[in-house]
Amino acid sequence: MRADARKNRDHLLAVAGTAITEQGVDVSLRDIARRADVGLATLLRHFPTREALLDALLHTSFDELTAKAGALESSSSPDDALVSWLRDCVAWTTEYRGAVVLMAAAIEDPESALHASCVTLRAAGARLLTRAQAAGMARTDIDGVDLFALVEALAWLGDQRSLAPRADHLFDVVASAILTSTASSDTEGEPRPRAHD
Repeated sequence: MRADARKNRDHLLAVAGTAITEQGVDVSLRDIARRADVGLATLLRHFPTREALLDALLHTSFDELTAKAGALESSSSPDDALVSWLRDCVAWTTEYRGAVVLMAAAIEDPESALHASCVTLRAAGARLLTRAQAAGMARTDIDGVDLFALVEALAWLGDQRSLAPRADHLFDVVASAILTSTASSDTEGEPRPRAHD
């Protein structure tokens, strides 16, 4: 791709990201083109469909979150890494309004342009969860699918105007429930002992 074409494409993605943050993933392609000061035909030349635009925009973010999981595996304790990654995922899905619905659909649809990125992202979270479980720091009755579902649920809360002020508190409640220092045991209802590094 020529440098000027790359610059134009990057500009369109930046404008689209802002528009989705403000209006959600259903924002009009015509509105994105207007904001970018280009014709709709120019936008469609770079991104022929809405899904192509969303794939280009979200794919980069998914890759960054996946890379962040890898970095956290080697730089943070298992429990801190898990909670930090979970917080970043929820923050991202809340920032891009409506993205959580796309993620939920894409992960079930192998034909979706976003499917591979979503599956890879879910697997990255599952590795952090498994690492924390192996260290005795996370409850063992959940898996990567559950963790991804919690990301979706927490992001949905952030999208609700009436609940948004409680989103941080509810995140802390969920994160505490995942970690064994505050999670109830299956039999006695007492907190499980937390492993030390």
